[in-house]
Amino acid sequence: MSTNRRDFLKTGATAALGLTGFSIITPKVLGKSMGHIAPSDKVNLACVGIGNRGNEIIKALYETGLCNIVALCDVDMGAQQTLEIMNMFPKAKQFQDFRKMFDQIGNEFEAISIGTPDFSHFPVTMLAIAEGKHVYVEKPMARTFQEVDLMMAAAKKNPKVVTQMGNQGHSEANYFQFKSWKEAGIIKDVTAITAHMNARRRWHGWDTEMTRFPGPEPVPSTLDWDTWLSQAQPRGFHKDFHNGQWRCWYDYGMGALGDWGAHIIDSAHEFLDLGLPHEINPVKLSGHNPFFFPMSTTLEFKFPSRGDMPPLTITWYDGLDNIPPVPDGYGVSELDPNIPPPSTGQIQPAKLNPGKIIYSKDLTFKGGSHGSTLSIIPEEKAKEMESKLPEVPESPSNHFANFLKACKGEEKTRSPFEIAGPLSQVFCLGVMAQQMGVKLEFDREKRQIVNNPLANQVLAGMPPRKGWEEFYRV
Repeated sequence: MSTNRRDFLKTGATAALGLTGFSIITPKVLGKSMGHIAPSDKVNLACVGIGNRGNEIIKALYETGLCNIVALCDVDMGAQQTLEIMNMFPKAKQFQDFRKMFDQIGNEFEAISIGTPDFSHFPVTMLAIAEGKHVYVEKPMARTFQEVDLMMAAAKKNPKVVTQMGNQGHSEANYFQFKSWKEAGIIKDVTAITAHMNARRRWHGWDTEMTRFPGPEPVPSTLDWDTWLSQAQPRGFHKDFHNGQWRCWYDYGMGALGDWGAHIIDSAHEFLDLGLPHEINPVKLSGHNPFFFPMSTTLEFKFPSRGDMPPLTITWYDGLDNIPPVPDGYGVSELDPNIPPPSTGQIQPAKLNPGKIIYSKDLTFKGGSHGSTLSIIPEEKAKEMESKLPEVPESPSNHFANFLKACKGEEKTRSPFEIAGPLSQVFCLGVMAQQMGVKLEFDREKRQIVNNPLANQVLAGMPPRKGWEEFYRV
């Protein structure tokens, strides 16, 4: 191991959060100056997770013209999904284990991108921050509430490290519109938000009566399965755990909520100062089982009043048969206009694209996901409000350029861990309610679940696999 990692491992504390407390690793201990990169230089970037979504992240970062791709790391360097990036950057040094990459060439890069499965964001991020590297990590930040806590604590203790979570809408029109409309008093007194993602998911059609995980299959010759598991408990390889299928399982992914929630409710969460909910209620869990996500889910997240803002409930809908109700004046979305409305008088689309409906005291808004902007409904109200709407500034940079410019000291990231962390923890609490199938009452000050002792234990997550405890120290 490198000197830096030896220092990392032998810093006075041996306790992991949830066992006996925190330990603090300071920049001085790490021997890192962690200063800004000279603005005239490109950022030297190491990339962990280079297939599938990782592929897209690397291309987007490189296309900004602000970085050099100096290292590529993936547990399957040779799989079909990793070959394209390997061929694009043949001079980049290659690794299968991110720990070896840090040990061997840690002095050759300033920043890191992380496009691995949800559960394995955590150890790569923790080592990167401890080594003074700037971090771009896909959403959600981590799989458990405790891990997000540790990531936020690490970032706070290393304030010169730049962090960015990959919810691109935070650098697009939706972000700047919501901010401007909130500051101008157009968006105010919001009491309810409907968030919906009703497309087919990978686990739809699976056997919900499953009684055990699928048995082991031969490990592909190019795959380092042990490193893929990282801090998760040992389990034999199966094709339905790997290559995107990991999102189906509670042990590895965050389901539809973790996948799309950040793209739908992120701006509302930040600018309405929501923080953490005090109640999470699983209203509907069709096909509930302890292994993988339900066929359809309705979750209520209840937030208390904040200053002069009233209490607010976000209701999340996913599943093919779980389309949310829509308000009058919403408009037609893939609905035959000749079909008579139901007896309730509520015209409900046959399908909704991922998005949200925001209900305030005086106005109702509808919007999509990612950078999609809001519109006021019905159309008559939108025309009435048109002259009152403020000018919305354009984004100075896309999400990837924003990160790299922040690494160079030219901008501040728009989705740093102090903003993205609480949002990710909303999803962690929601997934807990999905898996356990119970209402959770959460004390926002004590940061504990107060109505279910077992759930409060689950809040901290399972102990890490032997040999991965080092990443649970700050």
